[in-house]
Amino acid sequence: MGAGGGATLRLLASLVGAKAVAEVGTGTGVSGLWLLRGMSADGVLTSVDLEAEHQRHAREVFLAAGIPSQRFRLIAGSALDVMPRLTDAGYDLVFVDGDKAEYGEYLEQALRLVRPGGVIVFDNALWHDRVADPAQRDAETQAVRDLLEQVRVDEDLRAALLPVGDGLLAAQRLA
Repeated sequence: MGAGGGATLRLLASLVGAKAVAEVGTGTGVSGLWLLRGMSADGVLTSVDLEAEHQRHAREVFLAAGIPSQRFRLIAGSALDVMPRLTDAGYDLVFVDGDKAEYGEYLEQALRLVRPGGVIVFDNALWHDRVADPAQRDAETQAVRDLLEQVRVDEDLRAALLPVGDGLLAAQRLA
């Protein structure tokens, strides 16, 4: 994640007064660090990733940045196995940067997890400029297109596609 995308995540976390954030795709901890910096001082990031090695690295990054260990919870496993065990409406923001083919299923879980007024954010919403190119018909590109359409027609969401980095889709849950 670049500085523009990170700054946007930090801003969104700050705007919703985030005390609880769920993240799908820990990666190297870059997006988590941006989120933590936008959250309230006592906020907790719950981050899920298939790769335990990613989480070890993220833990090092968070601690090196001065983030106390009680402010983050790293869970190794499949997001679609972990998300159903998280608290309904218990999160102010849900950030998704996982398997693109599973974006539709992540949306279903995120809608359950985020509180009314909270925000759901998907990374790679432009998918390397493939989404706008009708000649691109691979499964991942189509999954991102399907997500954009799902969010567009959902009357319980207010959304914007932000041309930051590889695209961020941000949607506020209205009800």
